[in-house]
This record gives sequence, structure tokens and C-alpha cells, in this order.
Amino acid sequence: MGSIRNQVQLVGNVGDVANLTNLESGKKVIRFSLATNEPYKDRDGKQQSDTNWHTVVGWGKTAEFIEKYVGKGKEIGILGKLKTRSYTMEDGNQRYVTEVVANEVLLMGKK
Repeated sequence: MGSIRNQVQLVGNVGDVANLTNLESGKKVIRFSLATNEPYKDRDGKQQSDTNWHTVVGWGKTAEFIEKYVGKGKEIGILGKLKTRSYTMEDGNQRYVTEVVANEVLLMGKK
């Protein structure tokens, strides 16, 4: 069952223009937000939607693909894994960030 450990699949819409960074090592990394919507019915039976925002990170060839083909509002599918990292703020407080590291990106929709 090792193949399904830490595997994430999301389908959603890109929230903003992706931010590509060229690192000193020559590697490329890209970050963007992805909105996923989960429909449900409220207690009155009316259709509602719960939106969750995810930070997606792509490296190397995946970053290049996202930069070239993925824009704001585009519906995409992501296959990847969760990664949590931490950093220290200037005031000394520790912050934790959980991101989806994309391994595969599927273009969807017409937008």
C-alpha cells in the first residue's frame, strides 16, 4: 500500500497568476493558490458551496508547464503530496505552512 501514502488529488480553479522563482541552483519553483469547491445542501435544502484554498507548489518541468499553460481562473487537476515546512519570522515566532507539491497537472475546462 506504499503507493497511496501521502497522495493528494484536487480539482479546482487557479486563484491568481502563478509566481515562478528561478533559484540560484538553477532549479525553478512555482507557487499558486487553488480553490476547490465542495457542494452541499443546507438545512433548507438549498444548494451551497464550501470553498477551500490550497497553496500548490511545482518544481522543475512541472513549474515550467504550469508557467506556460496555467493561468488565473483555469480549471485544473493536481496529483501530488502534502508537505509541511516551517520558518522563523523576524519577531522570532515559528510559522508552519502546509502545501500541495504537484507531481502531475491536468488541464481541464474551457477557460
